[in-house]
Amino acid sequence: MCGIIGIVGKEEVADRLVDGLRRMEYRGYDSSGVCTLDEGLLIRRRAEGKLVNLLTELAASPARGHIGIAHTRWATHGAPTTSNAHPHATDEVALVHNGIIENFRQLREALADRGRTFESETDSEVVVHLISEQIEAGKSPQEAVMAVLPQLRGAFALAITFRQHPEMLIGARLGSPLVVGFGEGETYLGSDALALAPLTQRITYLEEGDWAVITRDGAQIFDAEGNQATREITASGASAAAIEKGNYRHFMQKEIFEQPTVVAQTLQSYVRQADRSIALPQIDFDLSQINRITIVACGTSYYAGMVAKYWFEQFARVPVDIDVASEFRYREPVLEPGGMALFISQSGETADTLAALRHCKQAGQTIAVVVNVPTSSMAREADLLLPTHAGPEIGVASTKAFTCQLAVLAALAAHLAVKRGRMDRAEEASVVTHLLEAPACLNAALGYDDEIAAMAHLIAPARDVLYLGRGQDFPLALEGALKLKEISYIHAEGYASGEMKHGPIALIDEDVPVIVLAPSGPLFEKTVSNMQEVSARGGKVVLISDSEGIAEAGEDCMAVIEMPKVHPLIAPLVYAVPVQLLAYHVACVKGTDVDQPRNLAKSVTVE
Repeated sequence: MCGIIGIVGKEEVADRLVDGLRRMEYRGYDSSGVCTLDEGLLIRRRAEGKLVNLLTELAASPARGHIGIAHTRWATHGAPTTSNAHPHATDEVALVHNGIIENFRQLREALADRGRTFESETDSEVVVHLISEQIEAGKSPQEAVMAVLPQLRGAFALAITFRQHPEMLIGARLGSPLVVGFGEGETYLGSDALALAPLTQRITYLEEGDWAVITRDGAQIFDAEGNQATREITASGASAAAIEKGNYRHFMQKEIFEQPTVVAQTLQSYVRQADRSIALPQIDFDLSQINRITIVACGTSYYAGMVAKYWFEQFARVPVDIDVASEFRYREPVLEPGGMALFISQSGETADTLAALRHCKQAGQTIAVVVNVPTSSMAREADLLLPTHAGPEIGVASTKAFTCQLAVLAALAAHLAVKRGRMDRAEEASVVTHLLEAPACLNAALGYDDEIAAMAHLIAPARDVLYLGRGQDFPLALEGALKLKEISYIHAEGYASGEMKHGPIALIDEDVPVIVLAPSGPLFEKTVSNMQEVSARGGKVVLISDSEGIAEAGEDCMAVIEMPKVHPLIAPLVYAVPVQLLAYHVACVKGTDVDQPRNLAKSVTVE
């Protein structure tokens, strides 16, 4: 969600701190700030809105110093105002915080009773006061942090600087990611490797409960009990060029067009082209003995899981439950022995999904994760790690991560079917053949970009839009509606086509476009009947289908979007492209902020 960067450097850090924040803009934010330390003074500069406002503030009042911290905030407690922006500070301590302090009200009341005064409405400010109390009582920074961390309930990643200690920062994490980067005579803190990519490729991922003392010479890392700990230094692989748009207008557009390449890269890790078989990473449990699958995810990843439910049940004949992560634990699910819990997440740090993972682990479930960040918390806690290879996804609205998730899930479903004796070698080879056709079909779908852009103006004036689909296209209808809501701010809903007559048909009139996803095939005739019900009530239909489907049913439509004729297995990957492009071009017509839509964050690390 929010972004953190900290530098203990050899030269001025303010510009590099802001550059680090710029690399994390994709996470979503509504205010930002920096704090440097110079000649015994904590120098804070903060601004609401975009980073350009912080740059204006720094141009008017520079922040000098060789050590500093910076933050982009996505508002949780308190409005997105300058006074609520991070860093928060007292005379002695400044800090930035990602996450939520769940018991902040009790802590704030106790601090107020002891005479502390607050300038913000945030939960984060209580932490800086708690640490300041310890410093003012004569404790060292290390002692102060050790005394305060156990008082905090919730999730946090913290970067803390101390007025009287200009040579060090302290970082700490619980439930929110934080990495340490190692340079030449400099050391860094960051929310992710991408933030540190221009500074270093040598990083360490702090583990749950870790805190670290950062100096120019390196880092001392301690676990939750205060014992010194050793954590591996790895090569991050994050590219400093990863946040460049190239010739594209937006990151989202770039990432839509990267899909043929990244889906191909992902499939290379899961299929053997020589013998047309599927290969998973080595595992130490018997996949054939899995008797039930529980899928848990949020947002777009949840819709990928909905598609996967069809595959698991049709191919492997394994029953599947699926939940949104924020609801999963609270319905007290029945988790029987022999089950596998499958978690899908782009970041691998989503708070609700991570909490659900740990709940399932405690219940004895085998844990599988599909993630785009193989060093994430979920990845490290999994029994079966299934990485996608989408590369960094900067646009807040997920696109290429979704199609890569689908590719991995299709491979997993087929492999499970083979292990359970439900799919023979010829059938497996057929599945692999069709999966390997997906990148070319995605590329063909992208070839209709101009046609989709040309009809976006038909959708842009709408206040409400309906998406309809049957079978595996039902989750795509939900995903299409989500994309349109996220970036164009048009209210949209997705429905199973057959459910339209059970309520949504009451909304149909000439002002409500209806987007129908309907590749030709066994369910096409039923979908055509639903389209006719829409047209009979004055509704305006946009049909997304192949040439055969359009020839049969496209005559009375407001518009048609032609897709290549594809095998049903890969249709969800291919039909993701037109719903992404339609949402993108409608947002461009409306002039919204495509890459950083209002109120949204890329990785939601709070519940």
